[in-house]
Amino acid sequence: MKDKIDIKILNLLQNEFEISLNPYKDMADKLKISEEELLQRVNNLKEKGIIRRIGAVFDSKSLGYYSTLCAVKVPDAKIDEAASLINSERGVTHNYIRDHEYNIWFTLTAPSIEKAMHILTIIEEKLGLKIVNMPSKKVYKIRVSFDLEEEDELL
Repeated sequence: MKDKIDIKILNLLQNEFEISLNPYKDMADKLKISEEELLQRVNNLKEKGIIRRIGAVFDSKSLGYYSTLCAVKVPDAKIDEAASLINSERGVTHNYIRDHEYNIWFTLTAPSIEKAMHILTIIEEKLGLKIVNMPSKKVYKIRVSFDLEEEDELL
């Protein structure tokens, strides 16, 4: 993908998504294209898998939330079922299958430690498996941004 407008759209979405009544119109105006063209380009980027999600990212700790990394040993035959069950729980933000004894790793964020423990207990009961709970002690990175105008060879 070498389309300069798409690259500019990706940079704006990452770094300058404005809080306004019409953020896509505002972005289109910056790019000197119509809002319809911008939305079509965003949809095309989603269909190509270049954009997976557009949404807000909150600093859960500053909001008083509890966050934890979890791991669980799941029999290979039940990986898909377990991943779907884990993903269905509110507060699960990431879920990865790993080539490891503990083959599913996920993060859970909840309004309190009590709520998180309740959710983990529910997941354990549904899976019939023990979850290893590893609460975060320090955040090293909460955001990544790529300057695609300089790094367009990545695409």
